[in-house]
Amino acid sequence: MAALEVADIFRRHGDAFRQAHAGHLGRVERRIMGAITACRTAVLGGHVEQCDGCGATRIAYNSCRSRHCPKCQGLARAQWLAERQAELLPVPYFHVVFTVPASVGEIAFQNKAIVYAILFRAAAKTLASIATDPKHLGAQLGATMVLHTWGQTLQHHPHIHCVIPGGGPSLDGTSWVACRPGFFLPVRVLSRLFRRLFLRELQIAFDVGKLCFFGKLSGLADPEVFALCLDELRHTNWVVYAKPPFGGPEQVLAYLGRYTHRIAIANSRLLSLADGKVCFTWKDYRADGKTKVMTLDADEFIRRFLLHALPDGFHRIRHYGFLANGSRGVSLALCRQLLEVPDRAVACEPPDNRTQDDRPLTAADFAICAECGGTMRRIAVVPRSCTPFFCDTS
Repeated sequence: MAALEVADIFRRHGDAFRQAHAGHLGRVERRIMGAITACRTAVLGGHVEQCDGCGATRIAYNSCRSRHCPKCQGLARAQWLAERQAELLPVPYFHVVFTVPASVGEIAFQNKAIVYAILFRAAAKTLASIATDPKHLGAQLGATMVLHTWGQTLQHHPHIHCVIPGGGPSLDGTSWVACRPGFFLPVRVLSRLFRRLFLRELQIAFDVGKLCFFGKLSGLADPEVFALCLDELRHTNWVVYAKPPFGGPEQVLAYLGRYTHRIAIANSRLLSLADGKVCFTWKDYRADGKTKVMTLDADEFIRRFLLHALPDGFHRIRHYGFLANGSRGVSLALCRQLLEVPDRAVACEPPDNRTQDDRPLTAADFAICAECGGTMRRIAVVPRSCTPFFCDTS
């Protein structure tokens, strides 16, 4: 029996969900449902593969390439990690998480592009400000940040995961300044500055009319009510925490591989779909990470899954400081010079992403024959079975 997939839930209950929520189901959410449902089916077409060893053939249907699809992250993750491998430095790496109170999460849900961007900027400015302060580190930092919007039970819970080298070039660029062993930056100081920077940007967004409120939040459109909300948030503890440093570059890559291309729920967590209900596993971190089982109506499961749809074109993985895209090569060369280690840019450069016929590598190029372990090669094209589908590849 084939393992249960999110696509199966959409196929069986998607039409009913669309009808029940037709009045407020957005274009992005509809497209995500359509992409996941069509993924690796005849709808998207595909190709015929033949083993170069035993000659066995099979049909391989195309992927939807949606970043929300549980089945489309493997190749993207592998390619992204290959690029990151050459950028690792021989220093400890830290994992820092920035979270926001639940009331901010509600505002973020109704203003995703604006508030998620503020979350990134506030976290990046916080790290840069504290790190450059000579009382704490006195150095320039680099960070890779990943936005997650979910908790284990699929509720909306926006937060930023940061992977950060434990140190950086001095402010004058003449030496490497390392963090104290096992210690990054004071989380209480990070938390307070993050709160201040975030709320300041949120107020600016409100003042220029970029925020919208509806439903139970509609009252926040009143400037006085919004000001009271922000005042309460200024007196609320915001959680920023730093985990112990990673053991080495391999652990950093393993972590990045788990987090960067993760979606709200993996197919492996799904247990059953019966009588209109979905059962899946989740970890209860308030009970020491004990694995439990949750049962939701299919309608509620789909609703929670779609809570995490990202706006078109929004980048959920971003790089800052000396890892920023515009100057990463030069900055990393300086870091390696200061650390007195060879430049890995050439030695660890990922292999050229091309095949012999000069087309980009795809998942099909890594297909293995189930009969003999040989390599499956593309020998024919299978056309789409319906109107071309517009995929979310942002």
